[in-house]
Amino acid sequence: IIAKMPTLAAMAYKYSIGHPFVYPDNSLGFGANFLNMMFSVPSEKYNLNPVCARALEKLMILHADHEQNASSSTVRLSGSSGANPFAVMASGVASLWGPLHGGANEAVLRMLEEIGTTDRIKIFIDKAKDKNDPFRLMGFGHRVYKNYDPRAMVLKNSCKEVLESLNIKNDPLLDIAMELERIALQDPYFIEHKLYPNVDFYSGIIYEAMGIPPQMFTVLFVVARTVGWMSQWTEMHEDP
Repeated sequence: IIAKMPTLAAMAYKYSIGHPFVYPDNSLGFGANFLNMMFSVPSEKYNLNPVCARALEKLMILHADHEQNASSSTVRLSGSSGANPFAVMASGVASLWGPLHGGANEAVLRMLEEIGTTDRIKIFIDKAKDKNDPFRLMGFGHRVYKNYDPRAMVLKNSCKEVLESLNIKNDPLLDIAMELERIALQDPYFIEHKLYPNVDFYSGIIYEAMGIPPQMFTVLFVVARTVGWMSQWTEMHEDP
């Protein structure tokens, strides 16, 4: 299941854009193989970016598992009935599909696009503080981490590496993200409410820079989280 999930994800993407499927290449590593299946075409050789491959593997590791979140709990609940692991993984996918779980990094990207420019950040900071305003700053706060999510720090550095390797010198979304982070980390409201950047804050920017469309963000989350789900399912059956 862990091996097949990236292949299925890449096939789904290729099908959605009308391209032929690209089969796995066992000579490549996990990240490189996935990028090759996503972006190569039969008519020409695909130039693999090793920095992007490493960044994708970091993203996969950081999204692999995180305690008893909604999808992991769903996997355990489904598995407790004795359902086979394929059905159990399907239940995890259904739970992760929700925008409050697997769709958070896509929501961050949409929020940064809505803010538009760095001079509009204060408007959205004020909206986030207003309890009568439904607007929420996506990518901030976490149920478990009540300080700066350590995964966000890894991805912040990885984000810079990817943009440099792709020669993207001015990324307006990254500029907004970094300025938003700077302001939020100094704002007493965010400090008091322990609203620090989380893992979703930078992952969407990295995916977009690589050319992965927003509708695939949750799919990639599933590819990574499959490792965690299988670990949870195995542990549940092996530990009496």
